[in-house]
Amino acid sequence: MQKIIFAEFIATDIKKFVIEAPKIAGKRKAGQFVIIRIKEGGERIPLTIADSDSDKGTITIIVQGIGKTTKELNSLKTGDTIMDVVGPLGKPSHIENFGTAVSIGGGVGTAIAFPTAVALKEAGNYTISIIGGRTKELVILEDEMREICDEVHVTTDDGSYGEKGFVTKKLQDLIDSGKKIDFVLAIGPIPMMKAVADVTRPHGIQTVVSLNPIMVDGTGMCGGCRATVGDKTVFVCVDGPEFDAHKVDFNELVNRNKSYEFFEKESLEEFECPSKKASN
Repeated sequence: MQKIIFAEFIATDIKKFVIEAPKIAGKRKAGQFVIIRIKEGGERIPLTIADSDSDKGTITIIVQGIGKTTKELNSLKTGDTIMDVVGPLGKPSHIENFGTAVSIGGGVGTAIAFPTAVALKEAGNYTISIIGGRTKELVILEDEMREICDEVHVTTDDGSYGEKGFVTKKLQDLIDSGKKIDFVLAIGPIPMMKAVADVTRPHGIQTVVSLNPIMVDGTGMCGGCRATVGDKTVFVCVDGPEFDAHKVDFNELVNRNKSYEFFEKESLEEFECPSKKASN
């Protein structure tokens, strides 16, 4: 059992957890994740480690309540416990002094991009962050990004905060302005990551994406996270989760992600309306 030291909502349906996990806190590196199981017989879900404190023995995760298990996790409070927290898993982000490095986070993807942005700054890069959300209420970690990045740009789809438009528009604006960009990290929904790759490809800008949205068990056993990168089949959870964006077959990823839609919907309906299943 792992104790929740602190829990609070930081945006609509997005909750920050600080969890007691001293062994993980002492070993984790940017880009790695944990597998969480809330209770006996529960679903195992992969969640990126947003931050850690080795002195306090804690890790931080940020969870968006979308499906049954993430909504159930977000119902937990400070002082509650989580049955299993396993990690750190996955390969760490490749960090070096590229020059000018841009970290792009779409929605809760900002929480996944944050630790790598920190590591890129510590490596001596000039760091730029582009944070996107559908609305102002879904923009997260802006203050934290401003503390560690040289530039932070905020976009919202509806224009309710920051600049109106997608993160790709801001990225294109930076490129068009003549700013030399040497490296881009993009984390968010699959269509957003594909769009970022399409923007950077003509300019030959090294671009990396995290394919964590398609992971299932996080250990390579289920095969649910198979992806094609270049001419190779990879298992995202053990070979990644970060890959060269210009080599990823995003169309295949979209189709694979759709494979679980029916089951995810059925599970969520059962969680939100348990009486409905009982009456069937």
